[in-house]
Amino acid sequence: MAASKAVVPGRALRTSKRVDKSSPASTQRSMERLPSEILIKILSYLDASTLCSISHINKLFYQLANSNALWRKLYIADLSKNKKCMDKSLLRMATMEVQDRAEGYYKRLYFKTVAECDMIKWTRRLGLISIHTGLPSQTEWVLRNLNVTWELTVMDKSGHESTLEQSRSQFTETSVTLCWSGGDRLPDYQQTSILQLYGVRRLACVSPKSSYVEPVVQPPFCDIDPEYGLHGYQLHIVLHNTVCELMSGSFSQLFCRRTQISDGLIQLTVISSANLSQHTPLSGDITLPWRCEALQGTVENCCIMSLTLLDEFRKPFKCVTSPVSAELERTPVCYDYDSEHYLMHYQDSDIQVKMRLVWMNEQKQFILISLVVYVSVCYVNKYFSRDY
Repeated sequence: MAASKAVVPGRALRTSKRVDKSSPASTQRSMERLPSEILIKILSYLDASTLCSISHINKLFYQLANSNALWRKLYIADLSKNKKCMDKSLLRMATMEVQDRAEGYYKRLYFKTVAECDMIKWTRRLGLISIHTGLPSQTEWVLRNLNVTWELTVMDKSGHESTLEQSRSQFTETSVTLCWSGGDRLPDYQQTSILQLYGVRRLACVSPKSSYVEPVVQPPFCDIDPEYGLHGYQLHIVLHNTVCELMSGSFSQLFCRRTQISDGLIQLTVISSANLSQHTPLSGDITLPWRCEALQGTVENCCIMSLTLLDEFRKPFKCVTSPVSAELERTPVCYDYDSEHYLMHYQDSDIQVKMRLVWMNEQKQFILISLVVYVSVCYVNKYFSRDY
């Protein structure tokens, strides 16, 4: 006999669904039904990192987790212990009534002060200024240990913006070389309108970005020496690629006489081709290794030059980091070497650098036989307030 099912006209069938009260969604709804005062009390037991995570649940928890009452308590409890970096005026501001501040004020103040305290700690570790580079001697060590990552933001002429995080980096005494992969996400360079580089240090739940602004240097003043601005220079130069250092050297007491000023340039001879004792070998081939996802290769006769020129007061006068290429010279300028001669040339509006090298077949290495730096007279006059 076939089973039959009776349906009552005009009545819809009802189905019941059992709700699991132990599910996360049910727990969340139960939490939301609690009074705000009780929720604030519960959240007051959390630390800063957990509060930031809680704020992403929904609108209610976002508002609660940004409460000035919570963050003022954290601010006073966590930061008043650090007397070295805690400003008394900031602590006095923190003790003011919560109603006197806009919502989220103490959260922003908390992370701002944490970042400032942390930077004070790392600034103390920078060490004394190096006489060769004009930078704190531990700059490279501090940058490495801060775990700074670098973001490249590119905007094309249509307003479309792309951001890439660096795939790898290389530190030297005076520069950081950054490499990116995923070039298909970047616009054609001819369509690029804005190029920005950010150093990002992830701190707790925030990622503060800082863009470099070149500091304004007030030139020293001296009218005693008529040759002031023409002597006492020091040069620190590093040739390297993305893997290793090829050459590093520091040179002092560089000068230029007034009679040597020519074509609006002040000539500083660092290594003379006529002085064989100054000639410096390179520790590797002039190549620039690269890799991108599954591909890798090298750019022949190319490397990176990092140069710091200090004035006679040992202050950074001009800093340059740039790729440079070695081009074969048809007519050698030094006849002490019966080998192929190469020229490296860098130029911008303020400075020129000319390096001549020879390739030694027997030793299988390059030797730097000449290094001359040309500084624009206009740049010197502006820096030293002179009129050469």
